[in-house]
Amino acid sequence: MIKGKEQNFQLFCSLVIGLISYSTLQADAQNSCQNSCGQRLADCSCHVTCKSLRTCCPDYSDFCLRVSPQSGTLMGGEDFVIVNATFNAQDKIICKFKSDICTNGYVDAEHRAHCISPLLYENGRIQFELSTDNGMTFNRRGTWVSVHHSKFSSLKKSTLVNATKWQYYGTPNVSGDLTLVWNTSLISATSVNIEVWGYQETGTPYSESWEGKWTYLYSLEKAAPNSGTFKFTPQPAKKPYSEWEIGMLRLTAAIQSDGAANVRALWSPSHALAWHLEEKFREDSAAWAYQKCLAWHKTEETLPNFLLEIADCPCTLAQSRADSGRFHTDYGCDIEKGSKCTYHPGAAHCVRAIQASPKYGAGQQCCYDAQGRQILTGDSIGGSTPDRGHDWGSPPYEKPPRVPGFSHGLYDVISFYYCCLWSDNCQYYFLHRPSSDCTTYRPPKAGTTFGDPHFFTFDGANFTFNGRGEYTLVTGERNGTNGVLEIQGRTEQVKTINGTYANSTGFTAVAMQEGDSDVIEVRVPTHSNKASLEVLVNHGVVTFNEQSWMDLKGVFVYSATAQNVTVMFPSGAGVETRARGALLSITVLLPDTFMNWTEGLFGVMSNSSDDDFTFRNGSVLAADASPEMFYELGTSWAIENKSSLFTYDSQFLLDNYLHAPKHHPDFTPVFSVTVDPAGPLYAEMSALCQGNRFCQFDTLVTEDLQVGNATMVSYESYMKLVESLEPVIACGFLDEPKNGAKKGDLYLVGASVNFTCNQGHVLSGSARRTCLPSGQWSGQPTFCISENILGIVLGTLLAVFSLVVIGVILFVNEKRLKLRKAKMAATSHEYQNTNTAKTENM
Repeated sequence: MIKGKEQNFQLFCSLVIGLISYSTLQADAQNSCQNSCGQRLADCSCHVTCKSLRTCCPDYSDFCLRVSPQSGTLMGGEDFVIVNATFNAQDKIICKFKSDICTNGYVDAEHRAHCISPLLYENGRIQFELSTDNGMTFNRRGTWVSVHHSKFSSLKKSTLVNATKWQYYGTPNVSGDLTLVWNTSLISATSVNIEVWGYQETGTPYSESWEGKWTYLYSLEKAAPNSGTFKFTPQPAKKPYSEWEIGMLRLTAAIQSDGAANVRALWSPSHALAWHLEEKFREDSAAWAYQKCLAWHKTEETLPNFLLEIADCPCTLAQSRADSGRFHTDYGCDIEKGSKCTYHPGAAHCVRAIQASPKYGAGQQCCYDAQGRQILTGDSIGGSTPDRGHDWGSPPYEKPPRVPGFSHGLYDVISFYYCCLWSDNCQYYFLHRPSSDCTTYRPPKAGTTFGDPHFFTFDGANFTFNGRGEYTLVTGERNGTNGVLEIQGRTEQVKTINGTYANSTGFTAVAMQEGDSDVIEVRVPTHSNKASLEVLVNHGVVTFNEQSWMDLKGVFVYSATAQNVTVMFPSGAGVETRARGALLSITVLLPDTFMNWTEGLFGVMSNSSDDDFTFRNGSVLAADASPEMFYELGTSWAIENKSSLFTYDSQFLLDNYLHAPKHHPDFTPVFSVTVDPAGPLYAEMSALCQGNRFCQFDTLVTEDLQVGNATMVSYESYMKLVESLEPVIACGFLDEPKNGAKKGDLYLVGASVNFTCNQGHVLSGSARRTCLPSGQWSGQPTFCISENILGIVLGTLLAVFSLVVIGVILFVNEKRLKLRKAKMAATSHEYQNTNTAKTENM
């Protein structure tokens, strides 16, 4: 009996221990980052902010991976290392990208895991998973950034020495050797294979069967010394290899098999493969290219007309550079880098429309001369050209014509070689790629805030609101499409030069999102006095030390320097953030599709300032209201925690913004200042501000000339921006008449174009036409008529006129004859009546 009780007790204890162990395992699982990266768990966090908040789960670094480098070309071949975790030497590393693309990794002597990036057909942040058991389980997560190959650092690509020679090889007077060079440290091998890869697209355009693919073609050299230089004399490739007309060279370690997929590699720039084309090209390159041009021309005639849905070009260089929400510098023709415009001779600067067209994924390119005038293909080979495939690609990226760089290469670049560079048949190219002439372009409206915050609304009204908290700058939709655009700003008290805090505030962070896009935040690092910015994507800090452009979900971010960040949304909205000392200046640019759709501190964009000072409840403040009333206006636009886009990743932010009122009611700013000529800063302030009241206000409130200077710089930048975005009236392109010529290639208001005719031709219409303020050309369309034709026409007209005259004469004579006969008949009848009467009287 006792023995039975002991057995029952032991069983009970075992059950209790089992339950405790199970509960412990359950608790450990609930507090593990395995398959939970990005989440906040019950007792700890796997969210990206956990490091700075010191709330990470113990295994956060094991499962939520950070990598170096963070990015590489979309062609793949980059060896990147996991920097925040260690691994066992016997681990079998497999890295999986986009759920189905696997590459082999390895563990190095320092117990760090490495992955090899794969060939991808898209830009942006790519999620990857890592397995340590040869692909049995994938329970670790990380992010890899895939970069457009042309935007990828040239320091990490091999170089085509004299690239023009490579792309014209085989044309008249272009022959000899070609040279490839590279940084030997980028390939960890004593000898390398040099391979030729080509890109083609197959299937019916704009159908499900349309696909793009990179293909290994052949090797130029095997086991060449990894000396950093390879020189060779090109030979025509055998068919079918010679049918690939754009491609790259790839360098791999000599131990790799031919064309091995997704291995460590170094790529050259993408280029036209003139040097490997068939023998017929070398025999008569112009004739060969002409036939290719004709074939392209016939194909283009069967494809949809994408020109109707692409963005119109800005009218001037100033507009194109200022409209940063919709246009961005074309890296192939940049005025800041010497204007080396290979495909647009005569141009000083080109821009591309940031967003591809919605249906066809097409792009727009706009080029300008040194005087800031748009160049049109009707006047110059260097003119603006639209693109069937947007050079930068567009979501969902992987299928033509949206493959970044390479769809554009096939449909818009190699065809330019066919028709314009390898032969003299540009008329075919420009028939399908005519310039946009800016007649429908409308510049965006700009709203801005800077200093102790001064606001300029989209319609040009201004006021000062120096509250402390987090507020809605702009909220609104673009005619109900793309989802709601939300832009929020955070202000903090301004720290004076002597280390104390002034009764003034300034913006230190701005957060934004459109629809379901990634959330972007730009901020001054907490308690930093440096003129630099920090960028966060979905609450995690990202860096721009590897590239200046990021393709993200529903948004692009550009940062060429640590002081400037530009954010661009599909709606055409752009947000420019500039570091001005320890504060931000924030400028929002909106296209006219947002007209009457906006709310917030930047007002209602309506072309009228009457409704700019609108409270959240809809009531409107008068323009001559007191500073205190404008303060009340600003407080009405305080956000709520549930709608906040901001990141709270420090104790300071938690205490002062997340767990505090969104508008701090206990903070009282300075509403007005008196300019005292006897004040200690008066002389220096006067020299600095030149009477600018915003500069004076900020200098006196903060007692800091540096703050005043930052305000002055921001104000002047805003005024220059507004000037650049002034609407320009355009009348549209005028072509020269057939058998004639024109003088003048400016088509904006006030410009005139003169026409003349060739010898043997006579001008019909207007010899001079002027662009009127109505947007119409004066005069009549101009034609040049051959004198021979004119003589025939005049002779014909004279003959017709003569016949008409004869007909009229005959008609008149006949009328006269009939009238005479009628009179004679009447006279005869009267005579007969008279004689009858006489007879009766007799």
